[in-house]
Amino acid sequence: MTQTRDTVLAALSRLALPDGGDLVSRDLVRALTIEGDSVRFVIEAPDPEIARRMEPVRQAAEAAVKALPGVTTVSAVLTAHGPAAKPAPPSLKIGGHPTPQAGPAKIAGVDRILAVGSGKGGVGKSTVSSNLAVALARQGRRVGLLDADIYGPSQPRMMGLSKRPASPDGKTIIPLQAHGVTFMSIGLMLKEDEAVVWRGPMLMGALQQMLGQVAWGDLDVLIVDLPPGTGDVQLTLCQKSHVTGALIVSTPQDVALLDARRAIDMFGKLKTPILGLIENMSTYVCPNCGHEAHIFGHGGVAAEADKLGVPFLGEVPLSLDVRLAGDAGTPIAAGEGPIAEAYARLAQRLVAGGMA
Repeated sequence: MTQTRDTVLAALSRLALPDGGDLVSRDLVRALTIEGDSVRFVIEAPDPEIARRMEPVRQAAEAAVKALPGVTTVSAVLTAHGPAAKPAPPSLKIGGHPTPQAGPAKIAGVDRILAVGSGKGGVGKSTVSSNLAVALARQGRRVGLLDADIYGPSQPRMMGLSKRPASPDGKTIIPLQAHGVTFMSIGLMLKEDEAVVWRGPMLMGALQQMLGQVAWGDLDVLIVDLPPGTGDVQLTLCQKSHVTGALIVSTPQDVALLDARRAIDMFGKLKTPILGLIENMSTYVCPNCGHEAHIFGHGGVAAEADKLGVPFLGEVPLSLDVRLAGDAGTPIAAGEGPIAEAYARLAQRLVAGGMA
């Protein structure tokens, strides 16, 4: 006697499952075929864990069908609907004491490293860094941006990124991409309002990780946005990697220039060349009447560059649009207009001078 699909399903429906229902009512039977006295079917569990516990059910299902008249061969295969859960990748820990290193090490694939520094905060160093990176990318350069301002990482907001970088092996860090720039920041590893409360060695260890463990790929230039001042991060960068040179950002006012001189002196002591000075917030043009005002003074950075015998790379005006663009996550250099053109000229000077 040859069994039908209905009689086989009826036999399987009489097998109660440990967690309720049966194979048929729970819709777990797949690929049922009947060829003469041979019956084959698949029992598809919801997930691999449940499938491992259903082996007794599979055996009982085979026995129930084989007991039907005229059935001599039964094959029941147990499978799962979804793939087995992958083990969680090793967790990546940022911070900790730096790894011993004999001397400056080259970052694989990175041709030049430009450190963007200032002696004090509030002069727009991070704004210049992100916009310069985007402007260089628009010039066709392969550009990376490392936010090394570990206590106050602002670049994720300015670049419009918040996703945590992947680390497939718990060691290598896969950087993110935005506006044509390869990007990494300690801020991507933290909650937006979470403070970094670390002593110097942990800062040094974190920077060393972001320099050496990030898969930067092939870059013409890596721009490093440094924190203000002359501390551990600056020392670590210049002592642990081959820095091509430093760009100093300052407003024209005397107080900012006093601190900029300290940053210049620090890089001199670390034998890092000063590639040029940039005057930020140099002028303000009223959008209503067109009047040009020098809120922080004007020309002080150019005069300082001339005094020191280093290149003056250019001026960037003060504009509300710069702040709005940064807060929106799209640097103003990615668009059009007078400010974007100012950054484009700055990028062109760096490229023409072989600095980027």
